[in-house]
Amino acid sequence: MSTFKRAPQHGAASKPSILSTLRATSMIETKAVLPAEILVAILDYLPVSDQLRFARTSKRMCEMVYDDTRWIARLKSMGCWNELEARRRFEEAMKRKREAAARPNANGGLNTNATKQTSTTIFDAALEEERRKILESKAQESRLDGFETLSLKPSQSKSPYEDPAALLEVLKNVRSIRGHARQEYGKVYGALAPFYFDLARAKTHTEPIVFKVFRDPERQAQMLSNLQTFSKSDWAEGFLQRETKLINMMTIFESAVLREFEQGYEFWDVDGRMRRYAHILHILNGGTAAMDLFIQKHPMLNDRGILGNPMDCINQAPEDNITLEPSRAFFELLVKKVNEQGDVIGRIFPEPATVFWAFVDKVREEVVMEYVTPLLDECHERHMPSYLKAVSGLFEQCMQFVRSLVPPKGSEGNLEDHAKDIALRVFEPHLDLYLQEELDSFTKYAEREVQNWEQKLSEQEATVESFYMGNFNRQVDKNDFLSSFKKVVMMPVTVLPFGTSKPTSTSASNRDSTLRPSVTGTPVSSRPQTPGLGGSERSGSPLPSEAPNDELKAKAALMANRLEGIRGLFSIELALNLVHAAKESLGRAAKFVTLGGQAGEEAREQCEAMFVVLVKILGQTHVKNGFTKAVDHLSRYNPREISDHSQTGVAPLVMFIELVNVGDIISQMIDVFYEQQLAAPKIADRNDFLDPAGLAKKKFEQMLDENVAAGLNKGIDVLMDEVEYLCATTQLPTDFNPPAPSQEDGVSKDHDIGPTTTAKRVTELVASHTKMLVGSTEKTMLDVFNGEVGLRLFTAVCKHIKRQRISTEGAVKLIADMTMYFEYIRTLKNPDLLAYFKALRELSQIYLIDARHAKEMATIIADGDRFGGIFRAEEVYEFAERRADWYQVKRDVERAMYGLECQIM
Repeated sequence: MSTFKRAPQHGAASKPSILSTLRATSMIETKAVLPAEILVAILDYLPVSDQLRFARTSKRMCEMVYDDTRWIARLKSMGCWNELEARRRFEEAMKRKREAAARPNANGGLNTNATKQTSTTIFDAALEEERRKILESKAQESRLDGFETLSLKPSQSKSPYEDPAALLEVLKNVRSIRGHARQEYGKVYGALAPFYFDLARAKTHTEPIVFKVFRDPERQAQMLSNLQTFSKSDWAEGFLQRETKLINMMTIFESAVLREFEQGYEFWDVDGRMRRYAHILHILNGGTAAMDLFIQKHPMLNDRGILGNPMDCINQAPEDNITLEPSRAFFELLVKKVNEQGDVIGRIFPEPATVFWAFVDKVREEVVMEYVTPLLDECHERHMPSYLKAVSGLFEQCMQFVRSLVPPKGSEGNLEDHAKDIALRVFEPHLDLYLQEELDSFTKYAEREVQNWEQKLSEQEATVESFYMGNFNRQVDKNDFLSSFKKVVMMPVTVLPFGTSKPTSTSASNRDSTLRPSVTGTPVSSRPQTPGLGGSERSGSPLPSEAPNDELKAKAALMANRLEGIRGLFSIELALNLVHAAKESLGRAAKFVTLGGQAGEEAREQCEAMFVVLVKILGQTHVKNGFTKAVDHLSRYNPREISDHSQTGVAPLVMFIELVNVGDIISQMIDVFYEQQLAAPKIADRNDFLDPAGLAKKKFEQMLDENVAAGLNKGIDVLMDEVEYLCATTQLPTDFNPPAPSQEDGVSKDHDIGPTTTAKRVTELVASHTKMLVGSTEKTMLDVFNGEVGLRLFTAVCKHIKRQRISTEGAVKLIADMTMYFEYIRTLKNPDLLAYFKALRELSQIYLIDARHAKEMATIIADGDRFGGIFRAEEVYEFAERRADWYQVKRDVERAMYGLECQIM
């Protein structure tokens, strides 16, 4: 852009020449002083009329004003622009454009009819006239962009007074078309701006033209609502004053309508004034004022006493207890009344679902919480079990109350979500206290039960000790306890009264017949119940009618009684009681897990904490202590102090294995409880290796396995001591070295070629203990136990053979014994262990070789492959030394083995 300045002229005004004019002219080049961004920002705050004037200054300013994004922003501020619709329309327009462009090519290029014409028309008046009319109509449409004034000229088809309904629907008719946002906003501006600015200039509420054009309140409310929406696009100077004026006018109108609604409320004119003016207020601003008035003045909120008294739940129940029957009746009556009001709300309000749930929330705040809170506070002060029962029961009744509601049609969200939300708001103030009290209550109960059990055991032991030692000076006994204990250990075995207590048989039927019936609900009914306390006395060992008069006899009887007391070291009944108590507490707390969110997570964590407490008290405090005492009893067992070895079981080991069965039942109870109460309802995740409940369960199982392993290790020692004792005391010297027939008048008395009594008793003893563990321990631990027992048995048999003198006639019984051991080991299904006893069976055959075949005997002794690498030649040689005729064949065997018969040629 360029401008010029004329030089000042002095003197008379004479007509200058062109040359002097050009000389006096100075050329000045100018540019826009403000950047385009600042100009755009300024345009945003100009009134619409000033923007149109600004657009006339230049083409560049016109482009700025007519930019589509400017008018899209105004439509978006009013909520009249739909981007998805605009995108869809744009894509459809582009598609039509592509189809129109591709249509001539589809017809084969040029029109064939046009090529056949032989003459051309240069000018056609009719065509030119039609073309001129089309161009004028397009130019007129482009000028009518919606910003023309609403003058009431006769040329207009209809004025706003004649067709005001069109103005009410102007916002609904806005289309989202890219490139036409200015025209769409112009239509809105042309329809609403006159009313908007007229209302802003009005001095009183009677002056605005909107109340003159629209006479009925429904249309007035609609136009006021439209004007409030239109005011959001007013960014020009003074918009705050205009918006404030509009809000004041709407407040006056709303107050007048609300008075009419309140009058209808007082006369309960539901289908008349209440319905009409509720709809008017909804059109105006959503009807919040009518909804609040309806809820605040509702008589149900002021007459809470007729629904029920919360103290009836305490007064109608026995002392230190609570009944929830009055609360159930309270919620049933409340459901009936709320559903009745739901029907009334549906008749009054255009959106009844919103009003209904707002009414329910007010009922929750004013009625339900006023009923629940005093009741829970009173129960918490009086009796803790009643408080825990009340919280859980009232929560369930509150959830059922919301589930029983019948919301109006069009309600958002399902009924279960509303039930969780309302119940959470009711019980959220009590939730933290309840969960902590639930955990503390269960912890105290579990500790008290275990402590009572331990106290009963202590009292039982004190009673037994008092019975046996009551005739002696306790102070002297305490001072000389060590010497007395040595006397007990060193006294003859016939004095000890162990023979009166028969160990339990190994067969399952015998064990089941001697024990009490199993507890209902335990995982395995065939396993024994706790052979523990029955009332105040131990059922397994009744006290004799008279106490021993001798101090040593009394101490021996006391030791026997304590040894039998291994059965009562922990109890299935106690574990079952604790599990039932944990189930009740966890069942009450688990109801709050369904709430979800933070409250549900806190309830879930507290449920896991209850399981952790259960496992900790039951495992570390009860079961572990029992196993520790049982292992201590096993370590004190000495088979040489037992006078009766006719039974097929070692008494303390049999009792310990029964204790292992009880521990396994308790472990299965814990596992079933975890699966059903925690894993199934998704309270605990069994796949999460960091889950507290899973870690506690694994720790309990690990503790049980470690104590069982320690006890079984000590039990193997006890079992092998018993085996060696049987071998040493029951094996006769004549079993493997019978007397010659010449010494017994030429006739041998023993015609039995089967195994000896010692082998039978040892096999029965070992087999009875290994069978007792089947089903009560893991397969891995069972295999380890059987393998260790087999190896220790192999060592004991080898030592026993080396203590015998075996003749050729007695070798038959030895082979029978070794075969019997081999067949027993075969039942354990342990191939590695079977190889040892197979080699032992082969070894026993060297005693069957006649003394005349000493060279063949030497060949067998030196053949290491014959015994599978179990025995070396030197070890077989040691076994061969136990032949009764060894000194007769020794020379020949050594010659054959060591080459003493070789000669130097």
